[in-house]
Amino acid sequence: MSDETPTPDQAPGAPHPRETPRLFGQDAAEQAFLAAFSSDRLHHGWLLTGPRGVGKATLAWRIAKFLLAAPPADEGGLFGAPPPPASLDIDPENPVSRRIQAGAEPGLAAITRSLNDQGKLRGEIVVDDIRKLGRFFGLSAADGGRRVVIVDSADEMNVSAANALLKMLEEPPARTTLLLVSHQPSRLLPTIRSRCRTLRLSPLEAQDMQSALEQTGAGIPANPDHLAALAAGSVGDAIRLTNLGGLEIYAELIGILGTLPRLDRQRALKLAEAAAQRGAAERFELLLTLIDITLSRLALTGATGQPPQPEAAPDEAAILSRLSATPHQGRLWAEAAAIITARARHGQAVNLDPAALVLDTVFKIKETAGQSR
Repeated sequence: MSDETPTPDQAPGAPHPRETPRLFGQDAAEQAFLAAFSSDRLHHGWLLTGPRGVGKATLAWRIAKFLLAAPPADEGGLFGAPPPPASLDIDPENPVSRRIQAGAEPGLAAITRSLNDQGKLRGEIVVDDIRKLGRFFGLSAADGGRRVVIVDSADEMNVSAANALLKMLEEPPARTTLLLVSHQPSRLLPTIRSRCRTLRLSPLEAQDMQSALEQTGAGIPANPDHLAALAAGSVGDAIRLTNLGGLEIYAELIGILGTLPRLDRQRALKLAEAAAQRGAAERFELLLTLIDITLSRLALTGATGQPPQPEAAPDEAAILSRLSATPHQGRLWAEAAAIITARARHGQAVNLDPAALVLDTVFKIKETAGQSR
């Protein structure tokens, strides 16, 4: 794996999707695409949706490799048409596989956020990124083969870029397939969604999660159930949690909850100080996310009468059950979660001191615990 900064379509700490040899837990989506391919009803636009980190980009690159390497359905050999393919797997030694691995496949274009004039990564996909496809279609049209475009993620297109892509979906070039990766399809133009066939990918089960993590080279924690519970079926989130010590941070959050309603102030101060350390921006962002998860699991415990399973930290079930034992307490935690999350994100947006922001959040949690007694 490269030591370079990850590209916009690559999860930090994970291989690029084009380098991922296997896709775990998404057989239904793969088979749906293969069925369309084999029935000669291959749609020109595909929208790959689902939670972030479940393999949408990996599936897009697998589809691209398959389409560019597979012979056209109407090309029968000496003994007639070959049997329908059973999987998207393509031999790594296939010339298409080798060219894609090297970033040198002329039939493939990958659109992501680009760099601006100052060499900084843009916050959105701009119209010029989409317009580059015109040159791509012109250069690759002479070979008569398929062409594939991957847009990752389509959610990041600004209005002008989205309108430019819509024109291509309305009048697609011949033998071209557009693959749009989308974490939040509701952010896309309705007309873009209506011109694509949707493939929905699901969160991974614990065993598929472990297999996917082993493939990335990420270390497997001592208790993989804790990781599966926090990552909610997202390999990308699992890698982030593993690399940033997320399991330990969450365990400490649960430990602090266990001291409520009195609150162990020393532990709270230590947690706040860690968030304010130099170079801890990623861990601070993760901490805010884990606080959101904690509050959600508290609310769910009260609403359902039992803590979520599996546990995400030692003693979590007992602590959540004590603090949120009734539907009324669950509602209090749900209401508090909305307030706490909004305050924390606003404080982050206006660059409040991270330590002060964490302490304010913990004190609000303490206040809610006192109200729910």
